Amino acid sequence: MTQIELPYLELTELTRRIQAKQISPVEATEAMLSRIAALDGQLKSYALVMAEEARAAARQAEAEIARDEIKGPLHGAPIAVKDLCWMTGVPTAAGMTIHRDFRPQDTATVVKRLQAAGAIILGKLQLTEGAYVDHHPQIPPPVNPWSADHWSGASSSGSGVATAAGLCYGSLGSDTGGSIRFPCAAQGLTGVKPTWGRVSRYGVFELAATLDHIGPMTRSAADAAAMLAAIAGADPDDPTALQAPVPDYMAELEGGIAGLRLGLDEAWMGAATDAATQGVLQAALAALKKLGVEVVPVRFPDTAAVIEDWFPLCGAEVAVAHKATYPARKGEYGPSLSALIELGHGLTGMGYQEIVLRRIDFRGRVAAMFEGIDLLLAPAQGFASPTLAKMATAGEDAALMQALLSYTCPFDMTGSPTITLPGGFTDAGTPIAFQLVGPHLSEALLCRAGHAFQGATESHRQHPALG
Repeated sequence: MTQIELPYLELTELTRRIQAKQISPVEATEAMLSRIAALDGQLKSYALVMAEEARAAARQAEAEIARDEIKGPLHGAPIAVKDLCWMTGVPTAAGMTIHRDFRPQDTATVVKRLQAAGAIILGKLQLTEGAYVDHHPQIPPPVNPWSADHWSGASSSGSGVATAAGLCYGSLGSDTGGSIRFPCAAQGLTGVKPTWGRVSRYGVFELAATLDHIGPMTRSAADAAAMLAAIAGADPDDPTALQAPVPDYMAELEGGIAGLRLGLDEAWMGAATDAATQGVLQAALAALKKLGVEVVPVRFPDTAAVIEDWFPLCGAEVAVAHKATYPARKGEYGPSLSALIELGHGLTGMGYQEIVLRRIDFRGRVAAMFEGIDLLLAPAQGFASPTLAKMATAGEDAALMQALLSYTCPFDMTGSPTITLPGGFTDAGTPIAFQLVGPHLSEALLCRAGHAFQGATESHRQHPALG
């Protein structure tokens, strides 16, 4: 296998070869560390590389696999986690200068579960300030490996860059308004935003408690299923984690999607999307039809109020999360996150309750829609592959932010699970994606549908030309 092929293997293909003793976990880990050393000075995806810890974990995995003590489909895979996730004694800055010296006394549940599944943690991945829209002014943003002039997504920017550039075989991201989906769309990745509560948030730096979702960012639906299987489930350290049993996501991948009822609201999909995005949606629809789905016309509930409400609701929850340092250390915050917190401070009790009631109403309408369909086709974002110049003022431009969030934040407000899938490319050669959305706890179906789509298409197998 060439040095170019190894970094771009899908995670599940890598571990299949590792567990067949064709590749060593040590070999795969050293390949990643060498590639990080060669490329990440330019790409800036890692906040912290944990080289010696990764080498020790790789040696342990190699010994376990040599004894045929296989822990599952992640065993031996070098991955990385967003720098929101605690690891005991390891700096966890959450994209902020205020927290650069913070060393947690415990490890996030999701990280513990990945380690228990035999994954090798390469390090912590960079993100926007506090996991909101902009990077802190003092922290260089990760660079999109497809095009340095294009947005790398927010807030899981480092997770997207590292996974797309072959600097890890999969990563963890978080999604409060679109932060798994935006980087996946920007960089040709497959990401799952699970049902709210499907994955524990214990030990993950909070942005907005009732909106935050933790999920995998990978190169395929099969890889996403493997990572989700490891991290999902109830957690005594997080009472909000759902008690529902975790399905065998990997076992259900091959079921196909013939007869699946796919909801389609053409007016809603076209209302805030550009021509390139619409082209990808139509191509995806055609591919899904060939796989046997039944298209069911639906009318998606009006999203205007819920998108507008996302900002003050998120602001209020962020203000609570940052009450120990804001406004006491306001001068150390960047302008976008500071503005969001100020918005939250200005929300009245009555205003908050009105938002809560509208959110409950919207969530009920979306749940009722899913009584007649299995999944919904949706854009991943309104405009394809935005440039850095276009996104430069996103944190302070309400109209731009609203357009960006049109197809993402409604599903954070409902807690609905989604899978983001690469669907094509712009004329500039940068990726475009779409979403499939399901009712609560339909992650197994989403992964199965994504796997079926990817078995019939090639976009997810394309990689940036980095060598």
